[in-house]
Amino acid sequence: MRRFVSYGPIDKDLHYFAPRKELIGRAYAQLVGENPQKSGHYITVWAPRQTGKTWVMQEAVQKIKKMNDYEVGIFSIGSVKKEKNEKEVISAFVEKLSEVFQKEFPSLKKIRHTPTLFTKKYFQKPVILIIDEFDSLEEDFINDFANIFREIFSSRSNEIDKKSKDKTHLLHGLALVGVRSVLGIENVTGSPFNVQRSLHIPNLTYEEVDGMFKWYEKESRQTVEKDAIDQLFYETNGQPGLTGWFGELLTETYNKEKAKAITMDNFEEVHAAAVKILPNNNILNIISKANKEPYKQTVLELFKTDRKIEFTYDNTKLNYLYMNGVIDREKENRIEYYVKFSCPFVQKRLFNYFSSELFPSMGRLYEPFESLDDTITETHLDIKNLVKLYQTYLKKNREWLLKDAPRRRDLRIYEAVYHFNLYSYLNEFLRPQGGRVFPEFPTGNGKIDLIVTYAGNRYGIELKSYVDERNYRESRQKAAKYGKQLELSEIFLVFFVESVDDKSRKTYEVDYPDKETGVKVIPIFVETGN
Repeated sequence: MRRFVSYGPIDKDLHYFAPRKELIGRAYAQLVGENPQKSGHYITVWAPRQTGKTWVMQEAVQKIKKMNDYEVGIFSIGSVKKEKNEKEVISAFVEKLSEVFQKEFPSLKKIRHTPTLFTKKYFQKPVILIIDEFDSLEEDFINDFANIFREIFSSRSNEIDKKSKDKTHLLHGLALVGVRSVLGIENVTGSPFNVQRSLHIPNLTYEEVDGMFKWYEKESRQTVEKDAIDQLFYETNGQPGLTGWFGELLTETYNKEKAKAITMDNFEEVHAAAVKILPNNNILNIISKANKEPYKQTVLELFKTDRKIEFTYDNTKLNYLYMNGVIDREKENRIEYYVKFSCPFVQKRLFNYFSSELFPSMGRLYEPFESLDDTITETHLDIKNLVKLYQTYLKKNREWLLKDAPRRRDLRIYEAVYHFNLYSYLNEFLRPQGGRVFPEFPTGNGKIDLIVTYAGNRYGIELKSYVDERNYRESRQKAAKYGKQLELSEIFLVFFVESVDDKSRKTYEVDYPDKETGVKVIPIFVETGN
């Protein structure tokens, strides 16, 4: 029986997998070319980590080998990613060639001598080569290899009257595989490798994820309820590594009663463990990238709720975060693209990480003899009074609490910091009382909600920054719609604002019964005193 796997290339005999025939076919077609008698293409294959790049290319290699018209090799160059010496890098490259093609190649001292290897002296057929982890090399070596590959491609293109097997250099097709579009925006000197095409490896579709679980059901005779699959896909957005990890947790680690169906209850247990206690190399890598300057500033900015951030591939920070699986792009209409987090699970892990990093200690939440009867009882939680309690706490402790908080260029504290702080406060307040608070991000950008459970009741809190009256009205309507989705009769809308006078508070802190949804929206203002 197969199993789900989240690390390394898929073994089709051992693991569940999505066939991805169309994607493999595209890789095959690019390497072989429209007219195989002439030449294939030199391409870059890119996607964030743990998306199945290597496996797709391995499958393309197997398909090409069946033709028996090419000598095909695939290897990783990641072993010399920290190497600064050119001789060591080219030596490793030659060793890899010898290993995969089972040929003896001469030692080279310079990368510029590489073209001599792809000649009739060493190959009898056209060559197709895939180099994995190519972008892990030092930038200078990437450029040097790219220049050489460009020269080889140009040389072959100039021999237009010859068939591929008769050309001076026999490198028919080339794929450079990495987490970023090699020699793209990060190469400040401009790309010398302007002959390459690009193949992006996308996330799995819902149908592909569902198909793997249907496969599991057939082999194991254990049902996986549709709600659990739907939620898994929503949380991971089909990211292959995370999909495999959740599949492993659901069907193995937390699958204690295999005679029963895997349900939403099982998924919620797995999800809570994945968010709070379980290590995962994919997620740890994403967090390390998001926490690295100068990208950390951009990530904090992405948690803002007053407006979306436009996505442009030319923005070096967004490019880096996109290629490392922190963010994704969202097409809102025919011509507009915006940034969103790559999936809800990643956003939750980042939210939890920054909350605990910035506020490892919250100090005293309220005075020792302060009565909380108007805030919490054994059966009820008054969210409005709880937020007011937080407001008092923030004013009293703001100086030390936010002393080292990250700030924007205008020296204002990032909006997200207050969201992290309120979440940390509610979490610390509710946990001893048997309550829980969960961050939710329904859209992946511009929207943060906190779901509170206590004494069998559920409460919804939407967090916003106050911008102006128009935004205030729109926010109330959107909050009402979200409250209806949550099947709540009321929802709390917390606005963070630098300052608010008593008159404005009296005017705007008024319950709003939405006629369309029937949900009551309760606005609450929290002064940040920024």
